[in-house]
Amino acid sequence: MKAVTWHGKRDVRVDSVPDPTIQHPTDAIVRITSTGICGSDLHLYEVLGPFMGEGDILGHEPMGIVEEVGAEVTHIAKGDRVVIPFNISCGSCFMCDHGLQSQCETTQNRDQGMGASLFGYTKLYGQVPGGQAEFLRVPQAQYGPIKVPEGPSDDRFLYLSDVLPTAWQAVEYADIPEGGTVAVFGLGPIGDMCTRVAKHKGARVIGIDLVPERIIRARANGIEVLDISDQNDIGEALRDLTDGRGPDSVIDAVGMEAHGAPIGKAAQQIVGLIPDAIAAKMM
Repeated sequence: MKAVTWHGKRDVRVDSVPDPTIQHPTDAIVRITSTGICGSDLHLYEVLGPFMGEGDILGHEPMGIVEEVGAEVTHIAKGDRVVIPFNISCGSCFMCDHGLQSQCETTQNRDQGMGASLFGYTKLYGQVPGGQAEFLRVPQAQYGPIKVPEGPSDDRFLYLSDVLPTAWQAVEYADIPEGGTVAVFGLGPIGDMCTRVAKHKGARVIGIDLVPERIIRARANGIEVLDISDQNDIGEALRDLTDGRGPDSVIDAVGMEAHGAPIGKAAQQIVGLIPDAIAAKMM
């Protein structure tokens, strides 16, 4: 099959690689029909290269058609259309039972000091082959894949793999009081979705960014937006919009490699240059 593979810093290629096969009774094989490119993938392209191996398959936002399932996978079957969440978790351990699937004890990478395994995301998170490929082996398929109906285009469902649940959970964690105001810093894919989710749940939403296209998009969705380029003091601007109190809740969706953060950028670049054993601890 063809797959997007990592070969070094800023060196990503489409290669021919072996087709995946069922390795455990909880596996499934999915023929990928659509897959997203996450902002996190850009870290692998640029910053976190030391934790990648030559030929690693990228991607953790896929969906497709089930081709084969292991003996213990019963909620999906060959021919089903599924979205695959990026987090690989079992659904039955202590952490999963408490809604903390990102710390699943079955797939947790304790030797790396990190959480549950992720698709297509470095040795720190299990080095599991990712979904930017023609086929994907899905571990813990008895729990992870989400069956979706036939008919609507993939675009209607693909964001269930990462962007929508990440944004929804951010809004949940923000604990916006009823009728309250939330400020969302950063209007990239996650931040933009956060504003839409928060508005859907009845909050007053103020977005903050400096990228013109992002600002236009958010305003088109009915979001109040502060352009940092026009503000001397963003805190004061927020207080002016909220009777002097400031927002009830704040969501930081800026992420890594932000504008105007030279120290953070330098630290990330240093991680990419030093030996893995030291870099992993710094991360």
